[in-house]
Amino acid sequence: MNASALLALLLVGGIVAPPADAADDRRVTAVDALLRDYAGEVPGVSVLVMHEGRAVLRRSHGLADLEAATPASPGTRYRLASVSKQFTAATILRLAEEGLLQLDDPVRRWLPELPPATAPVTLHHLLAHASGLVDYEDLMDALPAQQVQDADVLALLAGADRLRFAPGTGYAYSNSGYVLLGLVAARASGQSFPEVLRTRLFAPLGMHGAVAWTADAAPVAARAWGYSLRDGRWQRTDQSPTSATLGDGGIYASIDELALWLAALDGDTLLADSSRQAMFAAHTTTPTGEDDVDAYGYGWRLHGGMQWHSGETIGFRNVVLRFPQQRLAVVVLSNRNAPAPYPLARAIAALWQVSGPEAP
Repeated sequence: MNASALLALLLVGGIVAPPADAADDRRVTAVDALLRDYAGEVPGVSVLVMHEGRAVLRRSHGLADLEAATPASPGTRYRLASVSKQFTAATILRLAEEGLLQLDDPVRRWLPELPPATAPVTLHHLLAHASGLVDYEDLMDALPAQQVQDADVLALLAGADRLRFAPGTGYAYSNSGYVLLGLVAARASGQSFPEVLRTRLFAPLGMHGAVAWTADAAPVAARAWGYSLRDGRWQRTDQSPTSATLGDGGIYASIDELALWLAALDGDTLLADSSRQAMFAAHTTTPTGEDDVDAYGYGWRLHGGMQWHSGETIGFRNVVLRFPQQRLAVVVLSNRNAPAPYPLARAIAALWQVSGPEAP
């Protein structure tokens, strides 16, 4: 679906707000001022603000492709990196609703290749970063010549018969765990992980261009390319050896598609209320020194009344914030290595938080 068709769908579904009033005009001006470093012939940014279930701001600056001088737009698809984890978690919850798996299943039920030390690890532990799994990147002797695939991660973990701590007794953010969840979803459903995402999440919501991309698939439509500032010049740095894994960070989507996703999280059209409650429950307390993170749910960080997640990979920096009590959400997607978008997203959210932020 092209950008104009998606916008038409958003309008028909009542997700895009009607024309702005004077207060919204002032907010748009303020957002544009906050985005000044993204303006011009530089890697771009796309910003979404959802309020009361509708997209009240859709703004893009800069370029999605420097070499082709393609402007960023609300339909530009960025690599979400770890923002993908909320979709992986939602897929597991959907499969649990269908009775194809249970959250207390041992991961070895689905991935018997894993070593004996992982016997106590359940899908719940993987979702909440409480598994104690070793980080697969720590198991690589050197960066490989070819990109690491999900099957390679499984092979690396199969050869590491140890855990960092007993499952359920600690917290350690784990890309390994979310790669395994993608593999579990594939085995439980009988589909590839990209196809599971498409059939369970993207197609039902109308997110037809969103995709967990693999090199053998069709090119990502309206794709943003990633860049890093090196020696004063923006250089294309779109992929690294660990950019091909899926469950932990492989999804491409636009802010218009994320508007559909965020709207769905406010109701039970996609996930049952019990699943959404599980997604946003504080399953694991995080270390004291972790900034603005008190606990982890399933694919979401929790801090006071805010639910959020960042996504960082070579050439991309992204963040999604939700303030459910105020029915407010902010998305910032960018195709550059800096700056981190979290402070920007908080500043944008504050423009709509008439009573002040929900989290200190």
